[in-house]
Amino acid sequence: MKRIISIVTILFLFMIYCSDQKSVHITGELKKWQKVTLTINGPRTGESAAVNPFLDYRLNVTFNNGDRTYIVPGFYAADGNSAETGAQTGNKWQVRFRPDKEGEWRYRVSYRTGKYIAVSDSVDEGKPVAGDGLTGVLRIAAAEKQGPYSKGRLLVTGERYLKYAETGQYFLKAGADSPENFLAFNDFDGTFYAGDGTRRLGEAGPNERLHTYAPHAGDWKQGDPTWRNGKGKNIIGALNYLASKKMNSVYFLTMNFHGDGKDVWPWIDPYERTRFDCSKLDQWEMVFDHMDRLGILLHVVTQETENELILDNGYTGVLRKLYYRELVARFAHHLAVTWNLGEENGYADFSVNAQNDDMRKQMAEFIKTHDPYKNMVVLHTHSNSKFRDPILKPLLEFEYLDGPSLQVGDVRNVHNVTKKWILASSNTKKQWVCCLDEIGGAHTGVKPDADDPDHDSVRRYALWGNLMAGGAGCEWYFGYQFAHNDLNCEDWRSRDKMWDLTAFAVDFFQKYLPFSTMATADELISGDNNWCFAGPGEIYAVYLGKGGPARLKLPEGTYSVRWYDPRNGGELQQGTVQKITGPGWANIGFPPTDSAKDWMAVVQK
Repeated sequence: MKRIISIVTILFLFMIYCSDQKSVHITGELKKWQKVTLTINGPRTGESAAVNPFLDYRLNVTFNNGDRTYIVPGFYAADGNSAETGAQTGNKWQVRFRPDKEGEWRYRVSYRTGKYIAVSDSVDEGKPVAGDGLTGVLRIAAAEKQGPYSKGRLLVTGERYLKYAETGQYFLKAGADSPENFLAFNDFDGTFYAGDGTRRLGEAGPNERLHTYAPHAGDWKQGDPTWRNGKGKNIIGALNYLASKKMNSVYFLTMNFHGDGKDVWPWIDPYERTRFDCSKLDQWEMVFDHMDRLGILLHVVTQETENELILDNGYTGVLRKLYYRELVARFAHHLAVTWNLGEENGYADFSVNAQNDDMRKQMAEFIKTHDPYKNMVVLHTHSNSKFRDPILKPLLEFEYLDGPSLQVGDVRNVHNVTKKWILASSNTKKQWVCCLDEIGGAHTGVKPDADDPDHDSVRRYALWGNLMAGGAGCEWYFGYQFAHNDLNCEDWRSRDKMWDLTAFAVDFFQKYLPFSTMATADELISGDNNWCFAGPGEIYAVYLGKGGPARLKLPEGTYSVRWYDPRNGGELQQGTVQKITGPGWANIGFPPTDSAKDWMAVVQK
């Protein structure tokens, strides 16, 4: 009798095991634009197992709803909760999906094993694993009318600006370029300084101490995410602060080993290239989820100039494909993502020890064709045209690159550099989105408020220079000669005033201009340091570097003149002239006060 019971028990447990092996566990809000995670049970393995779970297994899930089909890559997730447990072993694989349509999404699992199968696009490569062929349905409700997911995904549309899919609102970027090693945070698992303390002449000193972001401890709010009994509060608080200043983007490296900081990598060891740290990457994901809730874009910079050859000697082979696949599988689902192929890509002396045009195109194509959501792909440039132009020109019209990530050494050149690449790309099949992501010199950038309270030069030439050229916004780099710089910034409040000045500019464009239908037209305004952004015959935004006087060339009609203060924001104000007429050149008068300072005139029919 006991033997019979024992056999029945074993059979029962085996049936549970088999059922468990052939099921998909679904978590997340089943609503449009919200993250849905599919967890699938596979072989029990680990980050360091003999058969590499990252390279020798491949999980893809195909989702279909009417005219929309997405093939979404999955990843090895240890025990499925490693952000909290720190687990390095387990039998969980996951797929993160972000539905962009309500209704029934049918899915089908492809789960296979074989040598290097993760970087193979052959559907029939390898052998199926238990769970292969599973199908199911997700019933997705409508999007939220308000809240962090109500705008939808940020899309590349072929225009000069990104646009939210749900609302159709155009996006202007405003945020932080520093610290570039934002993810070198002491509460992340497996994170430490891996350098020898040396630095090159003219570059930021290494950050031998990881970030703590202690000044932002008070910015964390009850209910915000943490992990491991309260870890992570300070980095979450830092993001809360930045969002409170109306900033919407953060630039960060996901791999800087052999680069400047030597403290950020996704692998289990800085010298490893095919095995990823599950708990660290899940903790990154918790931070990125919070960025979604705050409306902050993830500007993911995948390498820097010093380490652009450490994967496949610069080509897109097994190592680079695996690296990009893991980033895409884990993070591409976020609602606002920019993939940056590399900081200052291609050495300035064009030596053989740098990536070339073919390598850049290989990277861009791989990311764009394997990211199911087709997020924006850009390339960070060098700071002057001598080295910038030969790299960017061959990429004009390349279908897998969406724009340059501009670095400009002299802020006085920002307007013309932005205008140059917008116009150059507009004459091709591929209009570029042109953001300003770094200003020079490397030792200066944006100084702390304590050293430059008004930020006059950066505000005038860089911030307004980019936007008035039709640029899509700015991120601010902090030079290495000043406190809270590009590697050791602990407190974003060190540039509190600069965030305000940036918000004033973005608010102006969003509130007062149909900017997506306007274009730079500097030939219509007189005087030096003056720029015109025009919707011909309807509206003209005129930036005066020194307040006036200036004349504007207009077509026939009567136009009102009102003024906006770039230094203090606020509502439009009246100046010395309220109305002007065309056709021909008309004097727009002076702003209401401080006529020697910069002002924006809005001239509207």
